[in-house]
Amino acid sequence: MEPQPPEPSTPPVELETPPPPYKTFLPHVSNGRTTTNRLVIDPLTRIEGHLRIEAEITDGVVSDAWSCTMSFRGLELILKGRDPRDAWVFLQRICGVCTTVHALASLRAVENALGLSIPDSARIVRNLLAGSQMVHDHLIHFYHLHGPDWLDVPAALAADPAATSALQRASSPWAQNSASYFATVQARLSGLVTSGQLGIFANGYWGHPAYQLNPETNLLLAAHYLEALSWQQDAVKIHALLGGKNPHPQTYMVGGMTIPLDPTGTTAINTTMVATLRNLMLRVQMFVEQVFLPDVLLVGAVYKTWAAVGGGAGHLLAVGDYPDRNGALWLPSGVITNQNVAGVAALDQSRITEEVSRSWYDDSAPMHPANGVTAPRYSGPPPPFAYLDVDAKYSFGRAPRYGGLPMEVGPLARMLVAYGHGQPTVCSAINGVIGQLGLGTGQLFSVLGRIVARAVETKLLAAQLLVWLGELEGNMHTGNLAMLNSSRANPRSWPARAEGYGFTEAPRGALGHWIRIENGKIANYQAVVPSTWNGSPRDAYGQRGPWEQALIGTPVADPTRPIEILRVVHSYDPCMACAVHIVDPQRSATMRVRVR
Repeated sequence: MEPQPPEPSTPPVELETPPPPYKTFLPHVSNGRTTTNRLVIDPLTRIEGHLRIEAEITDGVVSDAWSCTMSFRGLELILKGRDPRDAWVFLQRICGVCTTVHALASLRAVENALGLSIPDSARIVRNLLAGSQMVHDHLIHFYHLHGPDWLDVPAALAADPAATSALQRASSPWAQNSASYFATVQARLSGLVTSGQLGIFANGYWGHPAYQLNPETNLLLAAHYLEALSWQQDAVKIHALLGGKNPHPQTYMVGGMTIPLDPTGTTAINTTMVATLRNLMLRVQMFVEQVFLPDVLLVGAVYKTWAAVGGGAGHLLAVGDYPDRNGALWLPSGVITNQNVAGVAALDQSRITEEVSRSWYDDSAPMHPANGVTAPRYSGPPPPFAYLDVDAKYSFGRAPRYGGLPMEVGPLARMLVAYGHGQPTVCSAINGVIGQLGLGTGQLFSVLGRIVARAVETKLLAAQLLVWLGELEGNMHTGNLAMLNSSRANPRSWPARAEGYGFTEAPRGALGHWIRIENGKIANYQAVVPSTWNGSPRDAYGQRGPWEQALIGTPVADPTRPIEILRVVHSYDPCMACAVHIVDPQRSATMRVRVR
């Protein structure tokens, strides 16, 4: 039986709510249609990049929604005419949050175009870099980006530290579990609250009726919020050792990796580094299993009703990742439609298209990314923005579709595709968690389901990192030290024209890069990223994007504090910096910030 949070001991602390950074319930006329219940959240915070959500509220429930990416992505244009071997360096800078994933997708696209395989040890190092980044990103998302949607920080001041200690001891064997420890954390929080300088906790919707955790659970999660800030140092050290730095590791190269593998080398992956990496991975795994996963179970037990909110269309896509030495993927690819997990279908990348009928680009027919054109043409209202004309073009985000259907990508897609394939470790882990929460597989198509899927994936990856490290150590001891295949390093050996694509699974979902090389230079480049899939606007057929669909039916208790909308959108972990990039050809300023 799961430990139950204790009853609240004293009332929560009430704070003055700051003025909201968005408009609400303003009249709007569009094509003769008058709407008086349009809610605008701009910007939607605790994400990477700039996102605007507009939603219509009818009788306390979201009845329609629009996802607007507010800035333009233009790296495809920057790459034209460059050496394809340099593309990964530029593209890794698309985002510093999900660092390394664009580098990996770009490398695979070039290698696919040139028919280039990589040595086994290089494959393992790439898996370690991508896997450790995924673990780090998932955990930071839960505590620091999504966590304040569920955790009422000031309410933790009313907690009994002894009862919080008992709750921690019942949840896991985590060492930071004494009453004195939680009293110290509580004192730190009290200092913030009583000073009136809440810093990163300012502008929260504290005291909102949607918060349901009792003070002791709030204190427990607040303590782990702070611990996760320190914990992440262990995760990023893995990148620093294998990649030279974090963010944006620098040891990649088309054809493999530049970091040597040598048991006695002083500037290589040697026996000492392997021992250090193993220690770091064990510490990472301990935090995941003793802190992160138990916390998800605590939150899930209290917020179980969120297994019925935010389901969306029920179409999922995963490109798969983490190849073994035979090319088989540890996380398989596949497509699920209409929530039919048992009927997972094979992925056919030729069925992917992007269209711009409702996006701020020159009109064109839906195109496969290999033939994609990036031609921005902004036609929205001038700043300061009024309501968007949602009957016309209203976003810089494009509308990716698979076989004409909008697809959700991310941890939920990966875990349910693997579940549908019958992967034993995934099936066992998912069944274990949903069994403890009393959920069915179908209820995973929800806000709570995305949280659960992310936690399950984190647990499995944290354990798998040690398996891959063992494989690398085995190669080192057997003399399988090659890290680079330079057989096609000379562009003179390349065909006059070559096309390729590269897939990887970013923390937020399926990532694809497509390249066309002509006469040794990049002739065309397109990237379709997770938040473009999830945050897409409507298409020519009026089909909503995944966020837009998921928001419909969401209850909103207080439109001036729409925390429920934040919960739905944050469950996808948006990254608009990947979906777009800020470009203003008319003015030198790209953003204006007003401090209240």
